[in-house]
Amino acid sequence: MKDFDTGIDRRSLLQWAGTAASTLWLPRAAWSQAAFAGDPFALGIASGSPLHDSVVLWTRLANVPPGADALTVQWEMAHDEGFTRIVQRGQAQALAALGHSVHVEAGGLEPDRWYFYRFMAGGATSPVGRTRTFPAPDAAVQSLRLAYASCQRWEHGYFSAYRHMREENLDAVVFLGDYIYEYPTASKPARTPPGTWVTTLADYRDRYALHKSEADLRAMHAACPWIVTWDDHEVQNDYAGLTPGDSGPQVADFAARRAAAYQAFYENMPVRASALTRALAGLQAGAEMRLYSRQRLGRLGSLIVLDDRQYRDAQVCSRGGKPGSSTLDPATCAAWNDPARTLLGAAQESWLDGTLAAAGEGWTIVAQQSLFGRRDFTAGPGQSLWNDGWDGYAAARTRFTQSLQKHRVANPVLLGGDVHENWVGHVMADYDRPDSATLGVELCGTSITSRSGGNAKTAERIAENPHFVFADAERKGYGVAEFTPSKLTATLRVVDDVTRPDTKIETLARFAVAAGSRRLERA
Repeated sequence: MKDFDTGIDRRSLLQWAGTAASTLWLPRAAWSQAAFAGDPFALGIASGSPLHDSVVLWTRLANVPPGADALTVQWEMAHDEGFTRIVQRGQAQALAALGHSVHVEAGGLEPDRWYFYRFMAGGATSPVGRTRTFPAPDAAVQSLRLAYASCQRWEHGYFSAYRHMREENLDAVVFLGDYIYEYPTASKPARTPPGTWVTTLADYRDRYALHKSEADLRAMHAACPWIVTWDDHEVQNDYAGLTPGDSGPQVADFAARRAAAYQAFYENMPVRASALTRALAGLQAGAEMRLYSRQRLGRLGSLIVLDDRQYRDAQVCSRGGKPGSSTLDPATCAAWNDPARTLLGAAQESWLDGTLAAAGEGWTIVAQQSLFGRRDFTAGPGQSLWNDGWDGYAAARTRFTQSLQKHRVANPVLLGGDVHENWVGHVMADYDRPDSATLGVELCGTSITSRSGGNAKTAERIAENPHFVFADAERKGYGVAEFTPSKLTATLRVVDDVTRPDTKIETLARFAVAAGSRRLERA
């Protein structure tokens, strides 16, 4: 396979990814320096993919001279912000083939510990970042604070929510997809991005750079580690596996477009090289870029991250036979309940079942892209369901809930995004039976900026879908979930106006779940 935009063969890309993640010191004679045209760290720094003994340190060089290939970047980790107590230091190569990105996998770290880090290149020093490791698997943990966020469309407003998120005293951010959007503009935009439809590797790189030009986003990346997954707009609206979506120009080779988008995601996110290595078995033929994972949080529980976009079957019964999504009455769609249809793919489903079987004590936090519970848009008799989320993959959702029951998972908490609205509710064993068992709770968050339809019908929809206890289809922001051994507290934080860089923030609602109860209470 060759990337359609650069001509890179996968063997070389695999080798380059490993080289870029190297932490070895190079002889001074081997340093590749450059006279940068401006700040090489204008795209920021980040950390992510934390384990109990390692974390990924990320940057992507900016203002690189034309024609520069491999550039040497130095890095340091320390116990203190002044870097008087250095823990580790090393060098890595920022390669043109990987967008001059750097993914340092710093290992041998102490569990449950905060660190500071920075990069140096071309005589410049990056801002200082703060990161942490997760607790050891058998450690007693008193609390963990996570923010969950998604859907940051640049045309719809400013990313000012992140300025407020920095004040939340977080241990990590869980980002649930739609980090970028592929559109050239929007109706009545708050601002218009440069360029046109995003379809090539260069386009995707430029769009990530545009998002990372936001100071508030860069600062939040530097404040704590991020755990990331994707949804559709990192490639194309409503795409499903290797089936194109419905936005913009349709390229001749969608697999190549997806491969370019996946590469750009890797280049711009603090993820491990192993994710890309798995992807290089043949992206053009649909081989995976592995994002789904499980991380232990000591005896407090575990965090499971899913990917419901890469492996899914295409949506069924969309109006007019078009690709992408629709709302429809499932009674009119013969394929709706086909047990063979999957949202996660067979391999990920099997992995998830085994992971839930080993969930053990504490909270089982499942970070996934979309709204999980059924949302019927039609009041009274009949149904109108959306075929792009879990509603459109009813058999796959049933397998998930059956797995939760079979393995008696004690405290499931599903985090979601995608719908640009806050929905808080209970995970049910059978959404056709309101009296069926409650298996866990769901916190589906609103968007950072992406628009939604407003609250005109929200009360009606909650009444039609009583497993939900709260919804808001207007305000934008993020959620904060604080876990202790005895309780989960979820706080919905919303800004006043995403079109104002100086917008204020407030608490929209707060909920609590006692460990073992599987029931939400308004706090």
